Amino acid sequence: MTVDKLFTSADRQAIAAAVTEAEKRTSGEIVVSVLPACDEYAHAHWKSATLGSLLAVLGAAALHDVGGYWGGPMGFWMALPAAGGAALGYLLARWPAIRRFLATPEVMARRVHTGAAHAFLDAEVFRTRERTGILIFVALFERRVEVLGDSGIRAKVAQEEWEGIVAGVVKGMREGRAAAALVEGIRLCGELLERHGVLRRPDDVNELPDGVQSEKP
Repeated sequence: MTVDKLFTSADRQAIAAAVTEAEKRTSGEIVVSVLPACDEYAHAHWKSATLGSLLAVLGAAALHDVGGYWGGPMGFWMALPAAGGAALGYLLARWPAIRRFLATPEVMARRVHTGAAHAFLDAEVFRTRERTGILIFVALFERRVEVLGDSGIRAKVAQEEWEGIVAGVVKGMREGRAAAALVEGIRLCGELLERHGVLRRPDDVNELPDGVQSEKP
C-alpha cells in the first residue's frame, strides 16, 4: 500500500486541517509522517524460501517411501522439489501477511522505531522555538504507529500517555479507515498537550508544515 493510494486529496486536506485545529489550542507543532514500509525485510523472503524447500523435499521423500514414485537417481528428484519449493516459498513471501509473519513483530518494532527517529530528523521536528515539536509516525506495511515528542513535550507528557492514541490509529488502519483514525488521533494529541499545559503563546506562529509528510522506502 502506497501513501497516495491510501490517502485521497480530501483525506490529506482533512489531516492538515486537523493539525491546524489542534495547534490553535497548544504551542505543540504536530507533524504527520507516513512511510509505506520501514524495511524490505529480505530475511523474510529467505526464511520462506528455506521453509518451502524443506517442506517440498520432505513431501517428495514421503511420496517416494509410500508409493515408490519417481524412479531414477534420488539426487535428481530430491533436488527438483527443493528448488521448486524454494522458489514458491520466496514468491509467497511477497504476500504482505506472510512477510509480516516471517519478519517477526520484534524486528518490525525495531525498524519502525529507527524509521521514526530518522523521520523526526528529516522533518526537522526539533526546529521549533520552544522544542515543542511532535511527530506522529505511521508505518503502513508494519501497521505500526509511533509518537515522538521533542524535549519540550517530553518534559510535560510521559511517553506512555501516547499509547491510547497510538492504539486508536492502529485500530483504524486495520479497519481500513486510516485517514479518519489519524484525524481523531491528532485531535486527541491536541487535547493531551493542552491538558498538560503545553499552551499556545500570544505570539505563536506555525513553525512546521501541517500536511502529511511522506517518503519512499
